[in-house]
Amino acid sequence: MDIREKRCLNLVIGSGAAGYAAALRLLQLGETDTLLATDHVNAGTSRNTGSDKQTYYKLSMAGASPDSVRQMARDLFSCQCVDGDTALVEAALSARCFYWLVEMGVPFPATEYGEYMGYRTDHDASCRATSAGPYTSRMMTEALERRAGEEKLEVLDGRQLLKILTSDGRAYGALFLVSEGGRTPEAQIIWADNVVLATGAPAGMYKDSVYPASQTGGSGAAFEAGAAGKNLTEWQFGLASKNPRWNVSGTYMQVLPRFVSTNETGGDEREFLMEFYKDRYEMLQNIFLKGYQWPFDALKASGGSSVIDLLVYQETVVRKRRVFLDFTENPGKRDIDFNKLPEEAAQYLVKAGAAFGKPVDRLEKMNHPAADFYREHGVDLHRQRLEIALCAQHNNGGLAGNADWETGVGHLFAVGEVNGTHGVTRPGGTALNAGQCGALRAAGCIRLRHLHETLSVPGEEMRLEMRRQASGFLALADGCRGTQSVAEVWKGASERMSRCGGIIREAGQLEDALRETKETVKTLEKRTKKPSGKELCAWYRLRDMLLSQIVYLSAMLDYCRGGGASRGSALYVDSSVRRGCDRFPEQLRYRTDAGTSGGQIQEAHLDPVTLDACCTRRPVRPIPDTDYFFENQWRAYRERWKEQT
Repeated sequence: MDIREKRCLNLVIGSGAAGYAAALRLLQLGETDTLLATDHVNAGTSRNTGSDKQTYYKLSMAGASPDSVRQMARDLFSCQCVDGDTALVEAALSARCFYWLVEMGVPFPATEYGEYMGYRTDHDASCRATSAGPYTSRMMTEALERRAGEEKLEVLDGRQLLKILTSDGRAYGALFLVSEGGRTPEAQIIWADNVVLATGAPAGMYKDSVYPASQTGGSGAAFEAGAAGKNLTEWQFGLASKNPRWNVSGTYMQVLPRFVSTNETGGDEREFLMEFYKDRYEMLQNIFLKGYQWPFDALKASGGSSVIDLLVYQETVVRKRRVFLDFTENPGKRDIDFNKLPEEAAQYLVKAGAAFGKPVDRLEKMNHPAADFYREHGVDLHRQRLEIALCAQHNNGGLAGNADWETGVGHLFAVGEVNGTHGVTRPGGTALNAGQCGALRAAGCIRLRHLHETLSVPGEEMRLEMRRQASGFLALADGCRGTQSVAEVWKGASERMSRCGGIIREAGQLEDALRETKETVKTLEKRTKKPSGKELCAWYRLRDMLLSQIVYLSAMLDYCRGGGASRGSALYVDSSVRRGCDRFPEQLRYRTDAGTSGGQIQEAHLDPVTLDACCTRRPVRPIPDTDYFFENQWRAYRERWKEQT
């Protein structure tokens, strides 16, 4: 396959909220030779996902409650396995990035006096959350895209990332498959002094997923290039509808729907939660709490609201049944005495004017757009049940980077969900803030280098070697001679990941899954049919996803073998442990992490030849002890930006 070539100074890969922000910040700082390449401009998580009211987490900006950059940084740092310097950056740039979005037209609500008030989200006690509605990240992406058009940013659509081109530990560009106008895919190298990866999480790894089907990520290419993974054990899982894919958080739970399970054909209906709870109003309280304790949390899996998640998991994965939310009837098909509800739930429903009727009545009263969403997608909650599962929703881990969001591969930056800054128990909505702050930070680092350092251009011999690497990579698919389709292999791999690397993890199952995944990659050409046309794109996506699975499973197994206890959104089960919820089967016995592991970060490096991933641990980087004396910082600022000012 012939390879065409193009050159730019800065290459951004990905067209979500973080990718557009990185490109715009580079233009804003004077980096006019910036190009954005994307697989599909309308794909990805930012543009195609949301929830009851999708959250953006920011510094408090309203009312009398005190807040500060250092306090927000400390709160982020306390989420376990978080580096203090990145926490400080996300806090310090929070207001600047938030108001940038406001000025671009994202309709975050404010009081009539201009105060941007907040509410409490999961893992948050400070009411820093805000929302522009269920499509907040889409609104952000569209606003950034409009500004990119105004700034004449060059955007190349139909570019699927295959390989990051490196030499001597630094990036010099990337290899893409180009799909334009239905033509046979072609290859293109885009050479660049800096590469900013904004490809999102490797969401295609899991079968049970609330990510949009268009979100597949590109982490495998980064691992193969030498970038390290960080906190790869840490995902968020939560209850979500299967069709359409949507988080059933917030109001969907607070209106107290009925949980029903059936067999595969829809028969043998039963309200399985009521088989577990002895007290109906304890059950209703925990359903209510799922609204803002939406992610599965190991600390709430024994008597707390996450028991709901485990019961759904047990029905769907262990018992192989289907689970539905029914908004047409109250649980038990009986009226609710709202005076008997625990105080928190009762007061909330009374204050919202929704202490009456059936769940769908309460939903229409409290959050009419939440019901409208499903109507717009062909599900009338007044008449139809909503099938749900416990799904992968967000990767708190990702690629390891420094306080400039630069990976261990020089001049390769990672912004957005692909960068793992979040630790174990991030407050809901921090991802949108981190993507914007990371984009600004990466752009600033790139600009400062161009002000103070000589541009490094690879010589012809170095480029020739990287062209050979690219040609060899493109030849991989030519060797396919098997009988399986890409879809068949993908289905088996993603089902295995959901079964072994979801909320329930056990060392033996992880070992088996890792071995099988490695074998799949090593024999991929023997297994799969020779791809052509669009199938070629799918084949390389499959390979990238499998490489990501290897590194993620290796990290989970390493954590498990090291005595890692249950934390975040995962239970590491051990039948010899006599703890956990005594009403669950013995295979769900687990140890709970008391926070003692939060001072260490696990990193994982892939050997692309052997397909082994080496995992190491290091202490978290502390929050920097900053000198805030004005004259000293002013002098340092002038030094950094002296050629610009």
